[in-house]
Amino acid sequence: ADIPVIPDLEEVQEEDLAMQVAAPPSVQVNRVLTYHDLDKDLMKFAAFQTLDGEVDLKLLTKVLAPEHELREDNVSWDWDHLFTEVSSELVTEWDLGQSERED
Repeated sequence: ADIPVIPDLEEVQEEDLAMQVAAPPSVQVNRVLTYHDLDKDLMKFAAFQTLDGEVDLKLLTKVLAPEHELREDNVSWDWDHLFTEVSSELVTEWDLGQSERED
């Protein structure tokens, strides 16, 4: 009864893992600005009107396209259809080039 018992390594590891609590992940969340926010900031702050205090960006900001003109519908691409369409256009252009050379 006085003989000490050496515990199995597996038992010790299971006990250690059972008593440990994982620390929660620390994720830094940065707010992503929308186009609308960027447009408001661009027009509101004079700091955006120049670059490095030397380059005047007013002309550029006047001709920037509004967000609604840049938005595109999500269209799924079908590889077979796209390949057929492009190859057909290339063949048509090639045929036109051949007929112009013959004339």
